[in-house]
Amino acid sequence: MQDRTHLVDHITGHRRMRRNRKADWTRRLVQENRLTVDDLIWPIFIVPGSGIVDPIAAMPGVNRMSIDKAVEAAREAAGLGIPALATFPNVEMELRDETGSNSLEANNLINQATAAIKKAVPNIGVITDVALDPFTSHGHDGILRDGEIVNDETVDQVARAAVMQADAGADIIAPSEMMDGRIGAIRMALDAAGHQSVGIMSYATKFASAFYGPYREAISTGGLLKGDKKTYYIDPANGTEAIRDAALDVEEGADMLMVKPGLPYLDICWRMKEAFGLPTFAYQVSGEYTQIKAAAMNGWIDGERAMLETLLSFKRAGCDGILTYFAVEVAKILGKR
Repeated sequence: MQDRTHLVDHITGHRRMRRNRKADWTRRLVQENRLTVDDLIWPIFIVPGSGIVDPIAAMPGVNRMSIDKAVEAAREAAGLGIPALATFPNVEMELRDETGSNSLEANNLINQATAAIKKAVPNIGVITDVALDPFTSHGHDGILRDGEIVNDETVDQVARAAVMQADAGADIIAPSEMMDGRIGAIRMALDAAGHQSVGIMSYATKFASAFYGPYREAISTGGLLKGDKKTYYIDPANGTEAIRDAALDVEEGADMLMVKPGLPYLDICWRMKEAFGLPTFAYQVSGEYTQIKAAAMNGWIDGERAMLETLLSFKRAGCDGILTYFAVEVAKILGKR
């Protein structure tokens, strides 16, 4: 028999990586990570009123919705198999003040939305945030006193707000304001109120990022913000500090951990999953969403492929799921496969 060994066989030691790539069936057989509808959490924006579907200019395809329309959206999401929604309110300007006091109104916009969604679509999860930025007149996530975001008073308030959100039917509290000690305080408050089954998804590593701009437009805080959030969000340069921050949240009782933003911090996703083994999530934030949409609208990239590729990258980095404004779009694509 003629020896048909090639120089490449000698170079590679007869190991050829392309053997497993040669056909669709082999590629499917050896695929290491898969994106499924079970990985998706859909963030939605709530406004007062009824019958409102208000497009957000900076986030093509994303709308602010009144509660009745949010209920319809929840039904659609549940029908597509999306496990959970994350709700964010855009409250009236006259209800915003220095302390974000409307966060402590039991019947405020976010709690009304939770109650309505859980009543109409009980099989979908509702994740709520207790950060104060939608409720403050200055756009910060906490209480502003003499030019400082005060930690302990803010923690007291978000813990009280968390109980009210749980009372309204929230399944998971996701505190994003990055105050020290908030996870432990919220856990103690929830348990004292009999909400032992309500989970906490900690925004364990929320960075002082440039990618939040469109979100701030969505909840009308961009023009309100005085100064920046660098005294309580994490410096984008600091990976080790981010892991230390997450470790404190784990010790205080977090059930799940989140990295925000997502794509610029895939290394943090991986390090956090490896370090703690807790369910880990990434928030593909508004700026990440918008840059894909904008480039696709200009014909510069294949928007669908870029969307799916970025979402898959979170799975490869160890994430158990992703908060993404693409959730419904992705769920429809996956449903056709």
